[in-house]
Amino acid sequence: QVQLVESGGGLVQAGGSLRLSCAASGRAFGSYVMGWFRQAPEKEREFVAAISRGGGSIRYADSVKGRFTISKDNAKNTVYLQMNSLNPEDTAVYYCSFGFRGWGDIVSSAFYDYWGQGTQVTVSS
Repeated sequence: QVQLVESGGGLVQAGGSLRLSCAASGRAFGSYVMGWFRQAPEKEREFVAAISRGGGSIRYADSVKGRFTISKDNAKNTVYLQMNSLNPEDTAVYYCSFGFRGWGDIVSSAFYDYWGQGTQVTVSS
């Protein structure tokens, strides 16, 4: 069992930055992937970024590439999402996710086994 707790969301003006954190606790062993997804009102949950356990594999959605950076601190069991140059289209609830499988279909929400409660990010124009 893995528990995920996100933090760092909030309200920011367009062009601003936020850093989301996701602290993982519980049993975690073998290969795993940690990811970030987001869901805007009346839209489906969409992939944002993912990082492998060792950090050697990283992937971003095209919509955030060059603006967002995913990273992790294994000593703290925490994954981060640094979000720069935010725009109103980035407004959504952001979810941290954890998957026990190796690097596979990491853009699909079905790949992940555990989810955090979500943190709201609102970007004003």
